[in-house]
Amino acid sequence: MVQKYQSPVRVYKYPFELIMAAYERRFPTCPLIPMFVGSDTVNEFKSEDGAIHVIERRCKLDVDAPRLLKKIAGVDYVYFVQKNSLNSRERTLHIEAYNETFSNRVIINEHCCYTVHPENEDWTCFEQSASLDIKSFFGFESTVEKIAMKQYTSNIKKGKEIIEYYLRQLEEEGITFVPRWTPPSITPSSETSSSSCKKQAVSMAVVIPDAALKEGLSGDALSSPSAPEPVVGTPDDKLDADYIKRYLGDLTPLQESCLIRLRQWLQETHKGKIPKDEHILRFLRARDFNIDKAREIMCQSLTWRKQHQVDYILETWTPPQVQDYYAGGWHHHDKDGRPLYVLRLGQMDTKGLVRALGEEALLRYVLSINEEGLRRCEENTKVFGRPISSWTCLVDLEGLNMRHLWRPGVKALLRIIEVVEANYPETLGRLLILRAPRVFPVLWTLVSPFIDDNTRRKFLIYAGNDYQGPGGLLDYIDKEIIPDFLSGECMCEVPEGGLVPKSLYRTAEELENEDLKLWTETIYQSASVFKGAPHEILIQIVDASSVITWDFDVCKGDIVFNIYHSKRSPQPPKKDSLGAHSITSPGGNNVQLIDKVWQLGRDYSMVESPLICKEGESVQGSHVTRWPGFYILQWKFHSMPACAASSLPRVDDVLASLQVSSHKCKVMYYTEVIGSEDFRGSMTSLESSHSGFSQLSAATTSSSQSHSSSMISRWRFC
Repeated sequence: MVQKYQSPVRVYKYPFELIMAAYERRFPTCPLIPMFVGSDTVNEFKSEDGAIHVIERRCKLDVDAPRLLKKIAGVDYVYFVQKNSLNSRERTLHIEAYNETFSNRVIINEHCCYTVHPENEDWTCFEQSASLDIKSFFGFESTVEKIAMKQYTSNIKKGKEIIEYYLRQLEEEGITFVPRWTPPSITPSSETSSSSCKKQAVSMAVVIPDAALKEGLSGDALSSPSAPEPVVGTPDDKLDADYIKRYLGDLTPLQESCLIRLRQWLQETHKGKIPKDEHILRFLRARDFNIDKAREIMCQSLTWRKQHQVDYILETWTPPQVQDYYAGGWHHHDKDGRPLYVLRLGQMDTKGLVRALGEEALLRYVLSINEEGLRRCEENTKVFGRPISSWTCLVDLEGLNMRHLWRPGVKALLRIIEVVEANYPETLGRLLILRAPRVFPVLWTLVSPFIDDNTRRKFLIYAGNDYQGPGGLLDYIDKEIIPDFLSGECMCEVPEGGLVPKSLYRTAEELENEDLKLWTETIYQSASVFKGAPHEILIQIVDASSVITWDFDVCKGDIVFNIYHSKRSPQPPKKDSLGAHSITSPGGNNVQLIDKVWQLGRDYSMVESPLICKEGESVQGSHVTRWPGFYILQWKFHSMPACAASSLPRVDDVLASLQVSSHKCKVMYYTEVIGSEDFRGSMTSLESSHSGFSQLSAATTSSSQSHSSSMISRWRFC
């Protein structure tokens, strides 16, 4: 298996030429890299104008490997070939390295690049990537992989230190400026040039005080007065190492590599909004930086967020009437700067809340709390000047008794835990459970199997008043903000809870309708597609060159997507008719507009080639209209070609035929018409395409069906 690594861009706040002068001092040996025993020049080339300098070296390394492994391999040293291509005109240095030793068993390729910072020509960027492919190594493949990972991590960490070490050497020698390359035709005489360089170096040494040099060597700004200094470390600087440290925290080089590679995969594959780095990092941490596992659960979560419009919940969600009986709310922050959420679970009437709200509304309310928590984490990151990616939850269990173990209430709680665990990993920094009563072990036995092991390790449970002593609440929360109901000094605005009046209770039918309404409140619509009964929608275009956009997921079965144009409007389907324009379905969400007597090419025409879409795929696209009139978007049942039936059936074909034996497909879709004058952005983002990113949607939905009522499951999860 090929292991790949990608570092973030590291920024040296010095000109490219000075960095190159420091870099050249690494050869033939470097005291900061004991394993780098020596290097010999194999090939060298210089262009006539001196702008291009290519040098190939054979490097000798004493790899930090077990003596037994070296003895079995029969080598004491490992040799690498390094090719440096310096372009002084373009101000770039590309470094390519590969292993010469054991090249038939292990393939190591590394690429490094020094370039000028895109926003400040007096700064230099460094980026590094590598790949490791172990074919075989005497049965020590895993050991060799660990050694290689260790060496790679060490090299990345040492890289910046080495450059700064030689920059200090140059400073001690009085070299603080190296002139840029100029073509020979305009280069002054050697004597004048030498004199000019010395004058420039002296001038720089005089103009820049020692304090500024020391400050610059420690990583602070040092740039030309005439060049505007960009703000380094802002969220817009997506690859900068300073940004990662400032907004995401201390990550190892391998963790940085996982973050960058997963983000790149999303940018290449995901057709929707790319999540923030903090969001990607949470899923990586939840799976111990296993990219494949993190990618799987994140894709499922992003599909879930898209289908239910969770990104807009804070703007569109209106808190329910009984929110005063939900004894929870945000309350300042803990000692680490994490937002603090207080939940007085023992004072809540769980039965009353479920009977008044319903399971779906209660879940939606909890989701809005989590989205608010993410927003507060971003705010606190800016306020405290350090990355804050999680919050602290304080749960007061005083008053908890057997009435809280009402079965529907526990069922709703388990579903909330499941959804939150799947979609908000690593957002809980610490959970403080106070005044746990005797009945708490019963509740804990019910819910703990649904909580991830990493999350459970963040739980601190205090019985009685033990939280007031050493190792208690004061270790995590400042005394000034401990809530008054916990003998603190701060008046807490969290609702006190209490019994929900029975007048607010709703019948089972009302709750079922409300649950269905909640999950259908989305910009996406669902539709059934039957064999012989496609689903069609009508779009009227007044101005030519308008843009029709679409975004749909194939939740069940395989479909064919078509777009037609007609000069006349199809007759709208009649509710009391079962003719050519409509068909009954369990959800009543199948509409046919094209009359059976219409002839293709006479009454209407096809404006796009048919697109076959498989189950689980997500499709986004657009069509620029050429004529005004009526456009019909059609989703049609996809049947297997007749030729396939004549040949001997395969096992996969038989299984597929069994899955679609109901002759029913399901899609969730969203369409929009954009005027040509309002259309902006890249057309490539709207062209018809299949998104592999969303192919996990089917798996996501099927795994969650068993936790909802059957009727809602059929709609919500197709």
